Amino acid sequence: MVGGGVAGMVAALECARVGLRVTVLERSDVLGGCVGRIELDGLTLDSGAESFATRGGTVAELLERLGLAGDVVDPNPAGAWLTMPGLNGTVDSAPLPKTGMLGIPANPLGDDVRRIIGWRGASRAYLDRLMPILTIGRAHSLGKLVRSRMGAAVLDRLVTPISAGVYSANPDDLDLAVVAPGLNQAMTRMGSLSGGVADLIEERKAGGAVRGIRGGMHRLVDALVAELARFDVTVITSAEVTGLTRVQVAAPAGEANGGAVEVWRVTAVPSEDDPDVEPAAIELTAIDVVLAAPAHTSLGLIGEAVDSWQSADEWPAAASVELVTLVVDAPALAAAPRGTGALVAVGTPGVTAKALTHSSAKWAWLAEAAGDRQVVRLSYGRAGASNPLDGRTDDEVAALALADASAILGVDLDARMLRASGRTAWRDALSHATIGQRDRVRALEDAVAAEPGIEITGSWVAGTGLASVVPHALEAAHRIRHRRVTADGVA
Repeated sequence: MVGGGVAGMVAALECARVGLRVTVLERSDVLGGCVGRIELDGLTLDSGAESFATRGGTVAELLERLGLAGDVVDPNPAGAWLTMPGLNGTVDSAPLPKTGMLGIPANPLGDDVRRIIGWRGASRAYLDRLMPILTIGRAHSLGKLVRSRMGAAVLDRLVTPISAGVYSANPDDLDLAVVAPGLNQAMTRMGSLSGGVADLIEERKAGGAVRGIRGGMHRLVDALVAELARFDVTVITSAEVTGLTRVQVAAPAGEANGGAVEVWRVTAVPSEDDPDVEPAAIELTAIDVVLAAPAHTSLGLIGEAVDSWQSADEWPAAASVELVTLVVDAPALAAAPRGTGALVAVGTPGVTAKALTHSSAKWAWLAEAAGDRQVVRLSYGRAGASNPLDGRTDDEVAALALADASAILGVDLDARMLRASGRTAWRDALSHATIGQRDRVRALEDAVAAEPGIEITGSWVAGTGLASVVPHALEAAHRIRHRRVTADGVA
């Protein structure tokens, strides 16, 4: 396995469970990828994913197998808010509408919708109910669809903040079939975009929830690491894979195959080099390889290993996303003034962050652990723009995050209240949901499938979130098992 994120660990474990010998190579010094931990002021907090979508049930099944089912918890149902430009250069906030999908309202004239987009915006959005559906089943761009059916106010105030927060992408670039599967068909059935949204919301109520793990999602990584050790999986951290080539090696004695077999040679070097020490290369051979590394690493290795695939030139550039976590002494936040957090509309004066999660308000277990302290987490980095935290020192980032949190939460926070801060950067956030990306992924998967003994997985091909990543990784492992495990044992 190349890459020790959740996808790589799940695939490794699934292969090891049937007796295959597995080695995991991870560039970082820890496993977990986008599911990690950060220690702040005596609290162990999530530095990446803090929840999972319940759709499909695959993540819940994995947690059951890992003995964590009893620690699965629900978040505070209070919901999130939207922070947006107010009158005369002020900052305004309002609860996000309860009945919507990706910010598209099912009831354009609802009080909660009008609070955000006003009567004029709501009246324009209601025209969707009166306009015929002319392009049945043909909408591709989320942004273009919303703009044409409901107008700019819904797009700018409701849809764009959610698109940036969830997918780190502009809604014009998001593939409707990926981010809202079935919406084209639902619009056709119901005769309007808002009607289609309402239809899908009713249909998906049972599978649309998110849940977490008491103590944090990083406990999933701990459980996977323990299982890898139990099944004797070799884990090599701080190892950057630099080469993947097909080579011939001597066949095991007694096999009638001409004395040689083809395998993959995987080359790696220490990723944390000591300038005074010559790095020692790592060389491994394997019949099967799973690339579960980030996009730029995997694409580079595939370009070297798969002759039928040309290049990554047409792939979109990755977004740069950074999370900043604050632990503060702020009694006024105990009332959760913005529910479980807020998304931030573009152009909100004096706010650089694109989203804030009030983690100690969202999760009861964290509120108990934090006591009188409050934990908030801010997200930075919008699609198509440089990350605003680039080049800033940790102290400068903490000061900016504190100012942003004050504006978003509507509570004065100053440096005297700050007990600890930490930052986590994701520089290779490639959205699976942008227009054309499904076709690029399919072409890549077809090329890889024609090459024996190589699989690819991870969020850059599977989609956003554990509910997409886990089943995709399991499918990759099952294909290897199908090739390698026979009625007579491991081939």
